[in-house]
Amino acid sequence: MSSRYDLNAPVPGMAPVTLPRDQRRPVPDEDLLTAVDADYTIRKRRVWSPEEDDSLASEDMDLLDDDDELEEEEDDGVGCPLPSTPEDTQLLEAEMTEVLKAGVLSDEIDLGALAHNAAEQAEEFVRKVWEASWKVCHFKHLPAWLQDNDFLHKGHRPPLPSFSACFKSIFRIHTETGNIWTHLLGCVMFIGVATYFLTRPSFEIQLQEKLIFLSFFIGAIVCLGCSFIFHTLCCHSEMVGKLFSKLDYCGIALLIMGSFVPWLYYGFYCHYKHKLIYLTVVIVLGVTSIITSLWDKFSQPNLRPLRAGVFMSFGLSGIIPAIHYVLMEGWFSKISQASLGWLILMGLLYILGALFYALRVPERWFPGKCDIWFQSHQIFHVLVLVAAFVHYHGISEMAMYRVTVGECDIPHQHPAISF
Repeated sequence: MSSRYDLNAPVPGMAPVTLPRDQRRPVPDEDLLTAVDADYTIRKRRVWSPEEDDSLASEDMDLLDDDDELEEEEDDGVGCPLPSTPEDTQLLEAEMTEVLKAGVLSDEIDLGALAHNAAEQAEEFVRKVWEASWKVCHFKHLPAWLQDNDFLHKGHRPPLPSFSACFKSIFRIHTETGNIWTHLLGCVMFIGVATYFLTRPSFEIQLQEKLIFLSFFIGAIVCLGCSFIFHTLCCHSEMVGKLFSKLDYCGIALLIMGSFVPWLYYGFYCHYKHKLIYLTVVIVLGVTSIITSLWDKFSQPNLRPLRAGVFMSFGLSGIIPAIHYVLMEGWFSKISQASLGWLILMGLLYILGALFYALRVPERWFPGKCDIWFQSHQIFHVLVLVAAFVHYHGISEMAMYRVTVGECDIPHQHPAISF
């Protein structure tokens, strides 16, 4: 056997014991193996001694160390709960509470920091959007085609040859901000009113009345829509600015035409010939105004009084049928009392707005003080919008009276043959 420990060698200090052969009994194989293992263990432990430490191999020492560690683990009872006192339990609970409080506080601090960082990032984003790639400039720095009102000194948009940049400028502050938003909001409001009116059931508003009011709604929506688009895109380029300025003026003519139709229809409800004549005159004047608006030089700044005069004359042409109407119906008739006051107020508002537009006040009196707000064009826009709603209320009163009365007082004309 190559092992350095000889299991068959006699143990020092012990005499070998030998039984007679007749006293020996057979040993089963399993008991023999158990005895050999036990004998091997006894011999190994008795052979080893501290004096032979240096002669032991390293692998044998590792095996012995493993046995010792295993015995220590078994003795220590690792994994078993240790006995504790009430003071230890209270101390442990206090420590756990402190740890949980520290964790919650840490989470709150982290959330607060995240919220603060998010607010700073949002503020930075808004600032970058607000201070986009362009800045407002002085009137003297504008190109000639963009110089319109020399009484407005600062806050002008520079040329923005991008439709996207022009529409994004709606949300910035400049000389056109008020002009854009007054008619943008007005356009949206009239779309809402028209939708409500035209979707009423037929037993409330008949189809004939809807078609008459539709002419007014179309004129108002087109006028306000073209106006807000023009003031948004006027800084794009010279060609785009001229194109949409023509559409803006055409929209004004359409608004005046559309305002005449329901008034003449209900005012001359039982007078077919007079109604037809006046409507024809209105259409001719409206087409003339549109053709004049398409003239290239019509939008030049020095022709501002001419533009105001053209549209004011077109609107004042309604004085003739109004006088005729009063002479025919009487000033104190029910329909006159219900509608004429509102129509007169509408005309005064339109005239007042045209005067503000032509004279360029108050910025003429306070140059450089009304660059952003309260300039003449903004006041003109507000008066036009208010006048349009006043007109809508007036023609609604006229329509209500005609629908309520029903029959005409003139026996030889019937409303069925009316326009």
